[in-house]
Amino acid sequence: MIRPTPACLGALRLRLTRTKHGNKDYYKGTGSGAMGRHTKHGDYVILPERVRTYVVPESFSTCKLTPYVTNALEPTRGRFNDARAFSGKIFLQKLQDYKDSLEL
Repeated sequence: MIRPTPACLGALRLRLTRTKHGNKDYYKGTGSGAMGRHTKHGDYVILPERVRTYVVPESFSTCKLTPYVTNALEPTRGRFNDARAFSGKIFLQKLQDYKDSLEL
């Protein structure tokens, strides 16, 4: 009988854990952690010491780091030049035309 070597068996234990490879009770989770606790009445109480807070540095406006998109860029409105893309108003008009054609 052919059997895998102990080295192969050790490598099987190191593979990535996925929910499809576990038993029926295996739940991997997201690693996000809980922000509170459950009460005996079934409610959930958020504990302030467990809530994540992000502190913005005081010198944030003068920071040397730059964003991926410049702040000086003006927002542009899209143009629907492509025959496959159209605005919401055109879509509603086409929908109404389709409904009218079904009623005939």
